[in-house]
Amino acid sequence: MVQIIKDKDELKTFLKAAGCKLVVVEFSAKWCGPCKRIYPLIRAMSLQYGNVMFANVDVDDSKELAQEYHINSVPTFQMFKQTQKVTLFSRLKRATCCYGNGFVSEPIFEFCGADAQKLEAKIQELMLCFYDLHNRGPSQLSHTMPLRRFSRDCQR
Repeated sequence: MVQIIKDKDELKTFLKAAGCKLVVVEFSAKWCGPCKRIYPLIRAMSLQYGNVMFANVDVDDSKELAQEYHINSVPTFQMFKQTQKVTLFSRLKRATCCYGNGFVSEPIFEFCGADAQKLEAKIQELMLCFYDLHNRGPSQLSHTMPLRRFSRDCQR
């Protein structure tokens, strides 16, 4: 399910309710063609990745959020973990984990555009690396383990 976020308080509550789950927030607009095309794919991902929470913010309805999160184009996807936007610092921790496991990818925490494959790759990367950092440690987890197992383990 994709949660529709209308204001700062709703986003804060949503992020807090996510707990240890990865949160993907799409900033979009009703008039945006690429936003309309990717929304059904995001909805499908929300059903596929039960341990990831998805939200949508309409930049026209939530101008305050768009400004606060520096949204200059739509769609823009930002990732959050434990109520905080995934930042450069958390990217460095993630890079240490991922490179130690042989999992190498361009480390980003936000991107613009309706690229569903790129979004899904980043979701998988963040699930893997944050799971590894918080639950196992870099030397104990193979990057080839199925992602469904990560979801089950984090829910325990």
